[in-house]
Amino acid sequence: MNTAPGPQMILVAGPYRSGTGDDPAALDANVRAMTRTALALFRAGHLGITGEALALPLLEEAGSERPGDAVFDEIFHPMAEQLLSRCDAVLRIPGASEGADRMVSQARAEGKHVYHSLDDVPAVR
Repeated sequence: MNTAPGPQMILVAGPYRSGTGDDPAALDANVRAMTRTALALFRAGHLGITGEALALPLLEEAGSERPGDAVFDEIFHPMAEQLLSRCDAVLRIPGASEGADRMVSQARAEGKHVYHSLDDVPAVR
């Protein structure tokens, strides 16, 4: 990471359901990959956040029974879209994901930075 002024709030966007067949272990592995990236951003002086960190507890509370049910569709992507509108940038981690690609498109439309690697994100620490 190169050095630049000021911390950013950066949404980590990557696959959640894509290619998992909704297998709980595979979903969890995808969440862990995004969380590790958010931690690296934090350690570089930024606020890394995932939509999953906010949406998954709400889904449980709202009674979602499985990924893709009506409650999931009501909350999951809309939560990430609202969150991104408050972020400075998005970091797209590897892996096929229509939802993550939508986050990149939204970020570009809103004039936000789009990073594709931790090495591209300016460090503040």
